[in-house]
Amino acid sequence: MLYPQRFSQFTREHADTVAALLCGLLLFLGWFALHLGALGLAFLLLPAAYVIGGYQSAREGLTTLFKEKELDVDLLMIVAAIGAASLGLWRGEYHLIIDGAILILIFAISGALEGYAMQRTERSIRSLMSLTPDTARVLHQGREEEVPISQLKVGDEIVVKPGELIPTDGIILSGYSTLNQAAITGESLPVEKTVGAEVFAGTLNGYGALQIKVHKPAQSSLIVRVIRLVEQAQTEAPPSQEFIDRFEKGYAKVIVVAGILLATLPPFLWGWDWETTIYRALTFLVVASPCALMAAIMPTLLSGIANGARQGILFKNGAQLEKIGKVRAIAFDKTGTLTTGQVQVFQVISVSEYTQINVLKTAASVESYSEHPIGKAIVQAAGNLDWVGAVQVQAIPGQGIMGIAQEQQVIVGNAVFVQQYVTNLPEELREMAQSLEQEGKTVVWVAQGNRGAEVMGIIAIADEVRVEAAVTITRLKKLGIEQIVMLTGDNQETAYSIAKAVGIDQVYAQLLPEDKLNVIRRLQQQYQTVAMVGDGINDAPALAQASVGIAMGISGSDVALETADIVLMADRLEKIAVAIHLGRRSQSIVKQNIFVALGFIMLLLVGNFLGNINLPIGVIGHEGSTVLVTLSGLRLLK
Repeated sequence: MLYPQRFSQFTREHADTVAALLCGLLLFLGWFALHLGALGLAFLLLPAAYVIGGYQSAREGLTTLFKEKELDVDLLMIVAAIGAASLGLWRGEYHLIIDGAILILIFAISGALEGYAMQRTERSIRSLMSLTPDTARVLHQGREEEVPISQLKVGDEIVVKPGELIPTDGIILSGYSTLNQAAITGESLPVEKTVGAEVFAGTLNGYGALQIKVHKPAQSSLIVRVIRLVEQAQTEAPPSQEFIDRFEKGYAKVIVVAGILLATLPPFLWGWDWETTIYRALTFLVVASPCALMAAIMPTLLSGIANGARQGILFKNGAQLEKIGKVRAIAFDKTGTLTTGQVQVFQVISVSEYTQINVLKTAASVESYSEHPIGKAIVQAAGNLDWVGAVQVQAIPGQGIMGIAQEQQVIVGNAVFVQQYVTNLPEELREMAQSLEQEGKTVVWVAQGNRGAEVMGIIAIADEVRVEAAVTITRLKKLGIEQIVMLTGDNQETAYSIAKAVGIDQVYAQLLPEDKLNVIRRLQQQYQTVAMVGDGINDAPALAQASVGIAMGISGSDVALETADIVLMADRLEKIAVAIHLGRRSQSIVKQNIFVALGFIMLLLVGNFLGNINLPIGVIGHEGSTVLVTLSGLRLLK
C-alpha cells in the first residue's frame, strides 16, 4: 500500500508535470500511429493528448474570459490548436493535428515550470514557523507547566533552560545568560543579558537558565512580525510581471479580433470564397500564435540558470536571472555575508616583559573552561601552543574569568574587571585598546600575579572579513552598480570599520528586520531594481522585498535560503558579479530573440494575407522560428 500512496502524493504535488509528460507521450504515440497508417488508434491518442495537455490552459483561459471578461494567450493557444486540428480533419491533412498538439505541449511544459515557482512562499513561511518551539514552560504556583505558545498571555512567567530557543518576546525577571541573536538582529557576537533586558522569540539561549515575563502577545513577537513581512513582500507583484500580464492579454485580444475579422470580411471586401477565407483565418491563428515569442524568453533563461548552476549560482526562477541584469543598487548584510560570522582573535599585543605567545597561553588556561564565544576564539587561537589548564576557575558574568595557572593567579576580562586586581593599566595599552574598540573590535585584558597582578597584554577579538569581499565590491562598481550599502544589526563602530575595509561608503547600523526592509523600500524608490545579499533570518523580509534576494548557501539560514531568489552555493561573493553579467547577457539574447520572433510573425502574416503561403508552410515557418529562437537561447549554456 506504501507505493500507491507515494504515487498518489507525487501526482498531486506534480500534477502539471505529469500532464505535460502524458501529453508528450500520447503525442509521440499518435504521430507514430499516423506514420503507420493506423488512423483509428491515432484519432484515439491525439484527442487524449489535447485534453490532458490543454485542460489547465483551457480552464484558465475560459475562467479569465467569463469571470474577468479578458482574453489571454492560454485561450488563444487552445483555439489555434483546435483550429489546426479541425482544418486537418476537414482537408484530410492529419499532420496538422500533430502541429496543434505540439502547441498544447509547449504550453503544458510552461505551466508546469510556473507551478514549481509558485510553491516558494508556502515553503518559506513553514520554515519560518519552525524557528520557535510549539510550547513554553509556564510557572504556575511554583510549578512548571507546558502550554502551547498560542495560549501564552501577557504577564505569564516562563522558564527557558540553557541551549533552548526563546519561545516568545519577554523581559528577564531572573537569571543571566548570553543569547545568540544573530538570526534576528544580525549581531556577530552573542549578547549578554540579565534582569530587565528584553529577549526575542527565536533567539538561542546560552549557558544560563532564565525566568522571563511575557510583556506582549505571542502574535506580536518579533519573529511573527518577520513572518508577516515575508508574506507581504512575496505577494506583491513586481511591475515587470504586471507588464507581461497586460501585454499577453492585449496580444491575445488583437489576434482573436483580427482572426474573426479575417474569417468574415474578405468575401465581402475582396470576393474571396468561404473555403479560402476560413483556410486563411485558421492559418492566421496558427502563424500568429506566440510560441516563438514565448520561446524567445524561457529557453534563454533556463540556459542561463544551467550556466549559473555550473558556477555555483542557483537561480530559483528565470525571472530573477533577468532581473539581476537590471540591478542598479545592492544592499549587503554584514554578519555572515561580508564577514564569515565566526569570531576570531584579530590581534595580540603584549607589554615589553612578555611575548604574544605568553599572553595567549595564559588567557587560554582559564578560557578553556568558558562556554563564551570569545573564550572559544582565544582557545582556538592558542590551539597549537603548549599551555596547561587552570584550576579554581571562576567566571564573573559580563566581566571576565579568573583562576590559578602554574601557581599564579590569572585574570582575563574587560578593563573594568581587570583593573580591580592590578596596580595600573599601562597608558600605551589603554590607547591601543581604545583605538581597537573604535574599529569595532572587542578587547580582552590579560593579567597574572598573586600579589598585585600585572597586565601582560590585550587580545582583540573580531568577526573576520571575507577575503573576497573587497574585490567583489570593486568589481560591482566597475560593472556600473550605482549604489552599494551595508545593513547590519551591529553597532556603528563595528559597522563602519567593516564597511571601510571592503570599500562600502553607505552604512545603516543597529537595524531590526523591519528596519532593513524599510531601507530596501527606500532604495527601490530611488533605483527601482535593488538586490539584497544576506544569510540570516533577520534578512528574510528584506530578501523577500528586494527585486532580487541573494542568500549565502553554506552559512545562510534555512529561511534565508527559502526566501531568496538566488543562492550562492559556495558562499563566494565574487559570483554576484558573475550573476549580474549572466543576467545582462540573458537580457541581450532575449531582446534579439523577441525581434526575430516578431519579425517571423509579421512576415508570415503578410504572406498569409497575400495568399503566398499555405497552412503547411505557415506551420513550418511558425515552428521553424520557434526552433531558431530556442537554439539562440541555448547560447547561454556556453
